[in-house]
Amino acid sequence: MTDLRSLEPRVFPSSGWENIEPSLPVEEESIPTYRPEKFYPVYIGEVFNHRYQIVGKLGYGSSATVWLGRDLWDRRYVTLKIHTTSTAVTSEIEIYNHLRTIQSNHAGQSCLRPLIGDFQTQNPDGHGLHHCLVHSPLGISLDQLMSLLPGRVMSSAMVRTTIRNILAALDFLHTEARVIHTDLQPSNILLGIKDDSILSRFEQAEFEAPMPRKTLGDRIIYLSRSLPISFGTPVLCDFGEARLGIDQQQGDIMPDVYRAPEVILDMTWDYKVDIWNIGMLIWDLFEHRHLFKARDPEGKLDNGYHLGEMQALLGSPPLEFLARSENSIQFWDNSGKWKGTAPLPDKNIEALEERLRGDEKDDFLRFLRRMLCWLPEERATAKELLFDPWLMHGLFKSV
Repeated sequence: MTDLRSLEPRVFPSSGWENIEPSLPVEEESIPTYRPEKFYPVYIGEVFNHRYQIVGKLGYGSSATVWLGRDLWDRRYVTLKIHTTSTAVTSEIEIYNHLRTIQSNHAGQSCLRPLIGDFQTQNPDGHGLHHCLVHSPLGISLDQLMSLLPGRVMSSAMVRTTIRNILAALDFLHTEARVIHTDLQPSNILLGIKDDSILSRFEQAEFEAPMPRKTLGDRIIYLSRSLPISFGTPVLCDFGEARLGIDQQQGDIMPDVYRAPEVILDMTWDYKVDIWNIGMLIWDLFEHRHLFKARDPEGKLDNGYHLGEMQALLGSPPLEFLARSENSIQFWDNSGKWKGTAPLPDKNIEALEERLRGDEKDDFLRFLRRMLCWLPEERATAKELLFDPWLMHGLFKSV
């Protein structure tokens, strides 16, 4: 096993892996907007900032690659998120620094991933700086977990456990930190790690059986190595889209199929967008499909089709809500009647929910309706939702 007591960087194998055909796009290369010069060409064994040695690749995205590292100073494992040169992280670091200043006993604070530190490193080609964020390691994300579950969906008990933690985190963010997350999705919720030995086993596996990789002229593209299921507490991560201040915000936010109606209609919005987002997230974790497709027949994102789906499932929006946006007239007339070019789909939320029966189904849908309201002020708060009967079911067992 790896000895973390050593301050010396480990020397990793120089052979023994499968070489991938150079013409085959892998990992970050498969992203439509991928430009190699924007990504730092990390190699396993490299030491950043004179202290963090890369021991394996955890994942990638359009704006960063993520790696497991050894902190040679503090003798612990860390996660390094190495951003592309075009990615600004100033506002994200501002949020992390703000959260660090809050002295609180709120239980939800432990359900958020803190920032250990950050630094910049220059691209080896001499052009551009990469901002690197250092975090404590966490396990797999909820979307990775769901791919391993029967039917790729969670059980009621798993959803309840997960959502209780995320609602606790949101209650802390909204009431004490005054922060809106805006980007609640399965890839941004990671499982905690109960047993750190999975990290040393990860490193040793990379040493004994290196992952396949593709060697190019100026970089190596590694395949990511998966962590095992860690069974820890779900933790809310990634504050790259978060906003400081919970009222009168503006701008396009949220993953497209999760967008709240006030965001689609370009109204000002507040912390209740996170509550709408939680409803969308719960449906994704528990059902076999997104609640809304938000796409036209050609598969393109379309606000009219998205809003039409909302009306079919939630009923007509109140005139009070429509009056808050000049864009409403594109989809509804002055009396609130739908006039959008997209047809209203013939479906309802009762028919879409197919996994539950009887009283539990009624309780589950009533729980969802507390979040999925046209008027943001009618949505329940995170604290109120924590005490919902459906969410609390099974929490207290009789003795």
